[in-house]
Amino acid sequence: MHILGISAYYHDSAAALVRDGQVVAAAQEERFTRRKHDADFPAQAIRSCLAQEGISLEDVALVVFYDKPFLKFERLLETYVAFAPRGFRSFRMAMLVWIKEKLFQKQRLTEALRGIDSRFDPVERLLFTEHHQSHAASAFYPSPFAEAAVLTMDGVGEWATTSAGVGRGHTLELTREIHFPHSLGLLYSAFTYYTGFKVNSGEYKVMGLAPYGEPRFAGLIRDHLIDLKEDGSFRLDQSYFDYCTGLTMTNDRFHRLFGGPPRQAEDPVTQREMDLAASIQAVIEEAVLRLTRDLARETGMANLCLAGGVALNCVANGKVRRDGAFKRLWIQPASGDAGGALGAALAAYHWHLGRPRILPETGDGMAGAYLGPAFAQEEIERRLTVLGARFHRLEEESLLEAGVRALEAGKALGWFQGRMEFGPRALGARSILGDARSPTMQSLLNLKVKFRESFRPFAPSVLAEEVGEWFDLEEESPYMLLVDAVRQERRRAMTEAENRLFGIEKLNVPRSEIPAVTHVDHSARIQTVHRETNPRYHALISRFKAHTGCPVIVNTSFNVRGEPIVGSPEDAFRCFMGTGIETLAIGDCFLLKEEQDPELARDYRDRFELD
Repeated sequence: MHILGISAYYHDSAAALVRDGQVVAAAQEERFTRRKHDADFPAQAIRSCLAQEGISLEDVALVVFYDKPFLKFERLLETYVAFAPRGFRSFRMAMLVWIKEKLFQKQRLTEALRGIDSRFDPVERLLFTEHHQSHAASAFYPSPFAEAAVLTMDGVGEWATTSAGVGRGHTLELTREIHFPHSLGLLYSAFTYYTGFKVNSGEYKVMGLAPYGEPRFAGLIRDHLIDLKEDGSFRLDQSYFDYCTGLTMTNDRFHRLFGGPPRQAEDPVTQREMDLAASIQAVIEEAVLRLTRDLARETGMANLCLAGGVALNCVANGKVRRDGAFKRLWIQPASGDAGGALGAALAAYHWHLGRPRILPETGDGMAGAYLGPAFAQEEIERRLTVLGARFHRLEEESLLEAGVRALEAGKALGWFQGRMEFGPRALGARSILGDARSPTMQSLLNLKVKFRESFRPFAPSVLAEEVGEWFDLEEESPYMLLVDAVRQERRRAMTEAENRLFGIEKLNVPRSEIPAVTHVDHSARIQTVHRETNPRYHALISRFKAHTGCPVIVNTSFNVRGEPIVGSPEDAFRCFMGTGIETLAIGDCFLLKEEQDPELARDYRDRFELD
């Protein structure tokens, strides 16, 4: 039995396909349309998932949408009534969209699905799950646990912003909820907006900026914005926010509290923004820890599963792991709305139909998150030839050797291999790689390849079997969703003058044997690389270790700022030719920048809207 899950019409639309309870394909629409966070109906993602299984839409038993539009409409109406007469302009804009489109979501979905297969009949085949049911299902069902506590946290679904419960076997019961407008996700997004970054896109920048600052505003946040209880429940003082009734996240009262208006996008990042980032990060971590500790006490469970956009805060995740309230932690790699498509399909199979759940013998049910399309070697060569690319076809051993030589020489290596990752992280299938030992690699990749802010850190990919030799982490982190420290013996002793540096001055000080992936607080967002899920990437890092003694390399997503991660060989070649990437491996093809026709180069810097 095949079940298709869909998320759409808000942000990060996606499709996921489940066969007899096993996740077999998943992809975000942005990878095909090249519009970051594309919210439109995921027609191309659906076609890709169906093609990977060799089926048509007619072969799908159920199609499941990831939330319930009428409940969301109810929430909007009740919110506007509660705050009236404030927010009329926002109300008028929202109602025009709802009356024109969103109230008729079933019809809209049916028409879009018939555009893929004219035979599609929605009767008894089109279902809707609640938003947090989708998140919870995406967290528990693919996890390696027979039973676990489940916690989901995001901006808002229909009403719920935080939900908690317990999964056992194929059953999943949510027992606690916190409702809109009280939301950890929206609180964090308010500071994303206030520090000058784009909401629903720039939250990870706030997290990356936090170690440069001091949490000197945390007391103000606790005293004025959030009433945080010991069990993790909370309420937000809405007199400081504008998201219920206005067109921005914060209001003048918020701005007076923190000493000025929001930073404008592309203005210089100052120490104030760094301190604000550190402050909201500290408060969110405290809230998440209180929630998880109380959930452990209440359920008695040893395992915890997380999903929702807040679960992408890998610094908070790392603190939950180290806190020890739960023995084991598993986080859905596509924790945001894209993962809702996957959760919706799994909820229909296990929750709605009551079908049994079969635990994987090893790992989890996400197959390393390598769930997107792949390209056969002949197809890669055909496409590169059409583009005018000049490439060498190499046997695997030669390809790995060429890649390692490029890394050793300090070059950036584009790495396009196998099935595309599902979720926001590049995990060694659509990645740009570099030498983690290089003290200049972080600034080189940020400024000459990614065209992004210099403060943003890069993640290490490390052989899973050697992670404990380099980081204070003794367990798997395959999805780059845990932050932990570089081991003490790998760190570099700082001089007295270096220790006196403050804020962004810390940026270019090497802090360990692997400075390109060591943040200013000695932390790293770790990806453990496993032979079972990505054998070629594991082999590349193993060969790099054989050459250098170091089993760690830099891994960042294959894109520039504002661009979705590359989805096709054409995307990869254009990014390669428009940036400072010097070498590229696509399948068995190896490309050198100096061998390419310079007429194919393009100015890539301004091609995408900045995020």
